Amino acid sequence: AEIKISSVITTSLHKFAYSLPPNAKRQTHKLDTAAMAAHTILSFSSPSRPLSSSFRGVSLNLHRPQSVSFSARAPSSKRALTVVSAAKKAVAVLKGTSDVEGVVTLTQEDSGPTTVSVRITGLTPGPHGFHLHEFGDTTNGCISTGPHFNPNNMTHGAPEDEIRHAGDLGNIIANADGVAETTIVDNQIPLTGPNSVVGRAFVVHELKDDLGKGGHELSLTTGNAGGRLACGVVGLTPV
Repeated sequence: AEIKISSVITTSLHKFAYSLPPNAKRQTHKLDTAAMAAHTILSFSSPSRPLSSSFRGVSLNLHRPQSVSFSARAPSSKRALTVVSAAKKAVAVLKGTSDVEGVVTLTQEDSGPTTVSVRITGLTPGPHGFHLHEFGDTTNGCISTGPHFNPNNMTHGAPEDEIRHAGDLGNIIANADGVAETTIVDNQIPLTGPNSVVGRAFVVHELKDDLGKGGHELSLTTGNAGGRLACGVVGLTPV
């Protein structure tokens, strides 16, 4: 009996083609046609006869060493690195019923502390309480800005105290000309996030803030800083 088994060996020939040098690879398209004709014939007439096989197909010279080399080159052009800044800036213009007025500018880089630049004129010389209040509502003057901004439900204190309102920024000092200029850096008055101060209001007060240590009945709520001279709502501005 004779059994003929046809086996298309395209896959094997393709694997072999990868080992050929570039000039030989141009001939590999001929392997597809040759592979279709290649087959193996296994024949036997009885269990006692030795198994013989013959191959009809393409003839390849496998004795010459073959090698394949690859090279890769990085792109010569350089792409510019784009850095997106997350800086924010805000401003509040303070006005009141008296001659007191001023401008407060806030800047914040990424998630760092907020820098507050203050310039207020028309004050009596000396210290004045300076706070951030909860509401940006000035419909009834500065009184409608509400209490100090206090998202953590703390008592009043100094800016450096662990227990304080977020809006407790201490005192600003007016010179003999009634001008107070200072810079405050604080990490509890961000311009973004759930505790953002945008839309709230700065207020400058008549008296010195006792920073919660004066023993007055108002020390732990307002610092006993007296009346509200001027206020302004915080709004975002271009950086």
